[in-house]
Amino acid sequence: MLVVAALGGNALLQRGEPLTAEAQRANVKIAAKSLAEIVRAGHQLVVTHGNGPQVGLLALQGASYQPEEAYPLDVLGAETEGMIGYIIEQELENALDHDRPVATLLTQVLVDKDDPAFSKPTKFVGPVYDKQEAEAKAQAAGWHIAQDGNKWRRVVPSPKPLEIPDMRVLQLLLEQGVVVICAGGGGIPVLRRGDGSLVGVEAVIDKDAASALLARHLRADALLLLTDVDAVYSDYGSFTAAPIYELTVAEAKALNLPEGSMGPKLTAAINFVEGGGICGIGRLNESLAILNGSSGTKVVSGYAEQAKLR
Repeated sequence: MLVVAALGGNALLQRGEPLTAEAQRANVKIAAKSLAEIVRAGHQLVVTHGNGPQVGLLALQGASYQPEEAYPLDVLGAETEGMIGYIIEQELENALDHDRPVATLLTQVLVDKDDPAFSKPTKFVGPVYDKQEAEAKAQAAGWHIAQDGNKWRRVVPSPKPLEIPDMRVLQLLLEQGVVVICAGGGGIPVLRRGDGSLVGVEAVIDKDAASALLARHLRADALLLLTDVDAVYSDYGSFTAAPIYELTVAEAKALNLPEGSMGPKLTAAINFVEGGGICGIGRLNESLAILNGSSGTKVVSGYAEQAKLR
């Protein structure tokens, strides 16, 4: 079975934790141990990951330079792909006792220059702030900000991923039995110019949307969206909140989940499942159990597929 596992940026660097390499590595070790179980169970694995906290941190560091010296978001995205990919690659090699090749691939992802997201930023990046501090930083740096839970964060454009130009390289690696880490942070956003050449653009692509696109292009059997909560919840954050363990595409479409929570994950799940395969959503350290259907939320095309998983 070919499995695409998407690690949430906030699962790799949880809320309230310091933005340090040590904190990230500690979380990656947990993820690597869980992902290694998938490989040892005989499955082929592709790993993607988020980068919201990390790309925001790099942007904050860049703010200490002159405006013309600061790197654009596509370059910062590439930096985070290398940084996070390196840690995942090393810890996954360790968890597999170095008996399986693992490689990180910097991945470009094509977007549309006319995507409405460029005029309506929605993608959270960077650390969380109290409202007053967020407003002060936004005023000083020209940011857009939005509420994220009971805190506030910077938001940037998040255009829809359309194509993965590096797919041929990825397929070559998979043919050689390599565990591939790719499309980190949703991939490096690029535009195609009139002459066919590619150029980066200031944006951060949603990791789950890019992961679903990648999984569909690879004809993967399963997509795992791994995060820091155990399942999709109805009425999340309220006294009536309850986990949902099984969802058909029709049921998933009927749910009204906020954009800042499980909304993007469920949209990605629907997009993948409609093209074939199953999707599981749940805790990062329970990946094999989610794949086997004993943990998390399963999203399938219909009840016949649900019955097969039981």
